[in-house]
Amino acid sequence: MLSYKAYCLDLDGTVYRGKTPIKEAVDFVQYLQSKGVEPFFVTNNSSMTQKKLQEKLAIMDVHTDQDHIISSSIAAANYMDEYYHGKSVFMIGESGLQDALDSKQIVITEDIGDVVVMGIDRAINYEKLATACLSVRAGATFISTNSDHAFPNERGLVPGNGAFTKLVEHSTGVEPIFMGKPQPYMLELIQKKYGFKKEEMIMIGDNYQTDILTGIRMGIHTAHVNSGVNRTEEVQLQREQPTYFLQSLLEWTK
Repeated sequence: MLSYKAYCLDLDGTVYRGKTPIKEAVDFVQYLQSKGVEPFFVTNNSSMTQKKLQEKLAIMDVHTDQDHIISSSIAAANYMDEYYHGKSVFMIGESGLQDALDSKQIVITEDIGDVVVMGIDRAINYEKLATACLSVRAGATFISTNSDHAFPNERGLVPGNGAFTKLVEHSTGVEPIFMGKPQPYMLELIQKKYGFKKEEMIMIGDNYQTDILTGIRMGIHTAHVNSGVNRTEEVQLQREQPTYFLQSLLEWTK
């Protein structure tokens, strides 16, 4: 499997489950690194900075450069820097999104903005949602880090960024531009920065609706690993199939 140059791995459900590492994935990353290949980590998680994600991975004995961790916040910041440079931005989100915007010197406003960007915000309130809606109604570009309606924590499935994004969409009648999986922006960012050909890239993940469809939309190879959201038999029922089916990433370390 060393025919690829860019191994793009999902995180939650593929490399770890919450705070618990998936041993086969850790071994796979270390196997790639022993062969001189540095994988990329691609996540819809907009709340954590690259540094925090790097530290979380390091605790699990997965060591990587921050530049090889791509989140939906990083994709959103790059997108805004490219297409809306100099515009004021009203942000709903946490430190991961704030840090990504700061890295591009994007101007954040507390009032009506030229652009609204939404990421998960566990301190969200009516005033933030109202300002987002008023900005969009006034003509602001509407961007959302990801469309995940729910995500798992120790209590169960709790509201994700997509649920709050849907509220603003429903109120304003304006559909957002999504940055996260299954949109291919994060993979495009990797390809553009490092100059990979599509045939040199592969997307690996446990979730068909996000990870696998991202790779399919990007036009690269995909591998579904049976360690998280979707079981192999579920994915086999889908019209568009991944390139590979794996019970675990252990299969690629042999």
